[in-house]
Amino acid sequence: MTGPLLVPLVGAADTLLEVARSPLGLLGVTLGGYQAGRWLQRRARDHAAVQPVLVAIVVAGLAITLLDVDYADYRSATELIAFWLGPATVALAIPLHSQADRLRGFVVPLLVAVALGAAVSITSAVFLARWLGAGETLEKTLSTKAATTPVAIGLTESLGGIPSLAAVFAISIGIFSAIVGPATLNLLRIRDRRARGLAMGAVSHGVGASRMLREHETEGAFAGLAMGLSALAISLLLPLLALWLF
Repeated sequence: MTGPLLVPLVGAADTLLEVARSPLGLLGVTLGGYQAGRWLQRRARDHAAVQPVLVAIVVAGLAITLLDVDYADYRSATELIAFWLGPATVALAIPLHSQADRLRGFVVPLLVAVALGAAVSITSAVFLARWLGAGETLEKTLSTKAATTPVAIGLTESLGGIPSLAAVFAISIGIFSAIVGPATLNLLRIRDRRARGLAMGAVSHGVGASRMLREHETEGAFAGLAMGLSALAISLLLPLLALWLF
């Protein structure tokens, strides 16, 4: 009797696995992981250390490992999420528009800070990697770390680095900065909300901008602005600095 009873159970398990490996199933796993991260963040009273993006990455990584799904198939299945990242980034201009009056007397310091920050980010990454004995390919890959992920991938590819690794660096640094950034700014007694947002957006990209929007609308607005300006500054400066660095 046991054998006939196991047949439908095995069939049901195979069906569930197929559903989980389907594009809809993988999309559900990703969104579910992010929602789990948001739930944990609320339970932690919005603590900076609990980042929904990090939770979603861990959940999705475990899922595709256990389900034996290739990353290329997972990436294709979740293309819808990647598509909406563009409009979501553009939407960061909405809070900036409402804070436009806060730009008075701050435009020149902002542009100088972004340009200098981009130059320091590029050169420090390259020289640190060189000092630690990394090869030129890894130096080129690390040089784009402060740009948003799509920009970092494109720049790394043009330099001859490793685009997939550049994406890992950009995302990892963004999450790490979003976790430690607010506490670091508090420790340094930086109170100006424009400066706080500018610093976070320049180093932690969309994750940091999202974090700062929860802190204060002004901080979130300037974080979104810094994210875009930093990506532009790195795109313009890196080809010039590459002539000297590599």
